[in-house]
Amino acid sequence: MEALTRTQVLVAIGVTALVLLVIAKLWLHLGSIAQLPLQLEAMAALMGVAMGLAISGLSSIVYRFWPGYRRSADIYLELILKPLVWPDLIWLGLLPGLSEELLFRGVMLPTFGLNPLGIAASSIFFGVLHLGSPQQWQYMVWAVLVGVILGASAVVTGNLLVPIVAHIVTNLISSCLWKLGRKEA
Repeated sequence: MEALTRTQVLVAIGVTALVLLVIAKLWLHLGSIAQLPLQLEAMAALMGVAMGLAISGLSSIVYRFWPGYRRSADIYLELILKPLVWPDLIWLGLLPGLSEELLFRGVMLPTFGLNPLGIAASSIFFGVLHLGSPQQWQYMVWAVLVGVILGASAVVTGNLLVPIVAHIVTNLISSCLWKLGRKEA
């Protein structure tokens, strides 16, 4: 795939977030489903941070020991992260973390059911969103697993804040570690 410019990546992040938010809002408006509650609680935020740290640690282990995942993650991250400068990583953490969680855990999960089937279905759709190409299926598998973790946290806590914070923290840590590993400070 051809390299993207910083502007192209930032626009893509913004447009994707907007599209996902519109889909979530339309789904809520047209459906008879209630969004998973978003409650601003310190304990939920701390749980999200802890989960984000745990997912990031697990990701580092998987990255180290699964060559196929490492290759597909590097392709995906190179395309997205290489053109970005350090302050841009804030947007990369916030926009997908908020919009993807609102759609996949906030709306889709309750639609399919706050149970293992709902977690699995919403996680598969989340994984497909992260499939850049068929050759990068390993990255999609990882995204499905992360979706299961985030979905389970939403069901167990009943609070959308937990997966939102976990997603944001995971994106920030993984993007910072990737950029540091490429010595692009």
